[in-house]
Amino acid sequence: MARTVLFHELGGPEVMRLEDRDPGEPGPGEARVRVEAIGVNRAEALFRSGHYIEPVKQLPARLGSEAAGTIEAVGPGVTGFEPGQPVSVVPNFSQNDYGVYAERAIVPATALLHRPEQVDAVSGAAVWMPYLTAYGAMVEIGRMRAGDVAVVNAASSSVGLAAIHTADRLGAVPVAVTRTRAKARQLLDEGAAEVIVSDEEDVTGRVLELTGGQGARYVFDAVAGPGVVDLARAVAADGTLFLWGALSGQPTPYPGFDLGMPALNMRTYTMLEIAKDPVRLRRAAAFVASGLRSGAFRPVVDRVFPLEEIVQAHRHMESGNQFGKIVVTVGH
Repeated sequence: MARTVLFHELGGPEVMRLEDRDPGEPGPGEARVRVEAIGVNRAEALFRSGHYIEPVKQLPARLGSEAAGTIEAVGPGVTGFEPGQPVSVVPNFSQNDYGVYAERAIVPATALLHRPEQVDAVSGAAVWMPYLTAYGAMVEIGRMRAGDVAVVNAASSSVGLAAIHTADRLGAVPVAVTRTRAKARQLLDEGAAEVIVSDEEDVTGRVLELTGGQGARYVFDAVAGPGVVDLARAVAADGTLFLWGALSGQPTPYPGFDLGMPALNMRTYTMLEIAKDPVRLRRAAAFVASGLRSGAFRPVVDRVFPLEEIVQAHRHMESGNQFGKIVVTVGH
């Protein structure tokens, strides 16, 4: 038996329960992982509360799509992985099908990446979702180049920080947007070229000021909602507004046609565009691994909770006070 986080109804963090469940044996194309650390993501809170892009199909339901651990068993047809190997699990599956909030978890082998022995479990659970997200939008799709200005809101999130690091590595100019001044110094220390405090400043006006009135080539919006109308005015004539999150929880309008605005490229994006494509995932893994080796990339971990405190971990995430990634460790 393995302690497993389940929820029997939709709701807040308190609906999660730690229960003993048989993890089972891996089927074709699957592996069973002895989980050592879990990366906590906003998608899990949205799924648990019934506000995710994919509804919960059946209760009780599992949670979690990012982890690090060791392979215990592999199912038929799995090649390249064997028991005893340290791995990271990357999010490329539905939480209706699999969940890694557990001591042991069955996952599809396509979600596994080899974890170098020098990368500990906490780092292995904290690094992939943020950097795969940043790589996919900035490199694979956006074709970001040296000198490009990239505006990143919700900049103190794990994805926001990975985006700052990725822009720096490409020679681009990351402009971080954060709600309060409390995190401004940390964002500069992480490599932001400029920090805009949205509670105190006009974000669009500051971006136009920083770019000589031209606007940013890229704006990466994790908030969405009504604010997208103003952000659109900060995008350069040849730029793109990427919607890669929906933290506001509000409907997102398409900015209306305005003769005073340049033509707008606006694109939704999710990390699954990379993680579910084997060719793109291979390129992304090589890019991120090289950044980790060089020191250009590093997981920024805000707090570590034990599995027994999964409710507290989600409450901390929903407080919005974290700087970087929240990780849950699993004792054995």
